[in-house]
Amino acid sequence: MSRELRGPNEKLGTVLALAGISNAGLARRVNDLGAQRGLTLRYDKTSVARWVSKGMVPQGAAPHLIAAAIGAKLGRPVPLHEIGLADADPAPEVGLAFPRDVGAAVRSATELYRLDLAGRRAGGGIWQSLAGSFAVSAYATPASRWLITPADSSVARDGVRDAEEAADTPPLRVGHSDVAKLREAAEDARRWDSKYGGGDWRSSMVPECLRVDAAPLLLGSYTDEVGRGLFGATAELTRLAGWMAFDTGQQEAAQRYYIQALRLARAAADVPLGGYVLASMSLQAVYRGFGDEGVDLAQAAVERNRGLATARTMSFFRLVEARAHARAGDSPAAGAALKSAEGWLERSRAGDADPSWLGFYSYDRFAADAAECYADLKAPRQVRRFTEQALSKPTEEFVRSHGLRLVVSAVAELESGNLDAACAAGTRAVEVAGRISSARTTEYVRDLLHRLEPYGDEPRVVELRERARPLLVAPA
Repeated sequence: MSRELRGPNEKLGTVLALAGISNAGLARRVNDLGAQRGLTLRYDKTSVARWVSKGMVPQGAAPHLIAAAIGAKLGRPVPLHEIGLADADPAPEVGLAFPRDVGAAVRSATELYRLDLAGRRAGGGIWQSLAGSFAVSAYATPASRWLITPADSSVARDGVRDAEEAADTPPLRVGHSDVAKLREAAEDARRWDSKYGGGDWRSSMVPECLRVDAAPLLLGSYTDEVGRGLFGATAELTRLAGWMAFDTGQQEAAQRYYIQALRLARAAADVPLGGYVLASMSLQAVYRGFGDEGVDLAQAAVERNRGLATARTMSFFRLVEARAHARAGDSPAAGAALKSAEGWLERSRAGDADPSWLGFYSYDRFAADAAECYADLKAPRQVRRFTEQALSKPTEEFVRSHGLRLVVSAVAELESGNLDAACAAGTRAVEVAGRISSARTTEYVRDLLHRLEPYGDEPRVVELRERARPLLVAPA
């Protein structure tokens, strides 16, 4: 369905010419982006001609998919007004801002929490309409502003004075007990996410917690001391919401949550937590294939935390940097970062004041990520060595991580020419993946099966493919 503008859409025609995309090419790209979100779109070159020459405005998610398709070709975000589609159904830029002012930062975060809930009640519509809108360049301003000023001077707030910002929410007097409850919620969510994946129904309670519990507190009254704790706890929950969205394949939602989490960490004056958010951004960039940008984000975390973070924290940041160097194909830099990460980890002690959110990180996690580094660098012998170490410990608490490690092990065995071992590890990975809700784990399994296609007639491969079939056809 579409509606008509007054005359041709010259802006769209101009940008299409600039990007070098034909009418048929744009139609194909839009249909493909829609398919990634479960939308069945049948646009063709005639549809695009109508958008340009007659000013027809496609409805629903299409305008945002058009912008995403052109942006991918140009290598930068393309706002709707640039292509003459600003009057389309709104998919606001909410969550992408990194305000300098604390009050504006509160409004930016709480607006995102409300929008996400509205989208969920509408069947995920808001994130469907933003399908394909992830742009790694959107991290540039947040990262640079955080590097320049990693802490706000004061965050004390008079909720009564700013009550108009809270619309339907009366101002609250926030205390330490309120902050403690949010931190407890974050700890519970971390455990559920590790064990059951970002798509588990319990994990979906994090956005609800942000809207119902955190947002009214952010809009309340608090001293600077309490406010720092409040912003820190909310930043942890917001980063978790981003991580869960990332794990379930909602990259556009994850990006917005990460940006807001980084801004909240700045308000908390918690530099290590800000580094953790940057590390999460880096891992997302690496997963999406942006190795160089991942390096920048990880190095921002490392450099700002020198002399501030614990040894274990610094180890994790250098490990994430190694992942990015490996994805960028820089073997010497990846090796140096891995060596540094291992050195920092060896210097860590049980009595160190490590942050609670780092509880997942130990030598087996280091080994797992080192294996992925060497997988990107096409070094199967090293992958096998580190994967064996990563799989050597019980996995009751970190089920998803165990599944990912098994897939990495299977790929290493396959590249070493050991088909039996590859299929055995792949079978175990499929069993684990079937117990959790993680699009990322499913994607790893899908990649393994793709690598096994040359051996498609082998009985072991046929059996593995059949075992994986329910996982691959199930909704992510």
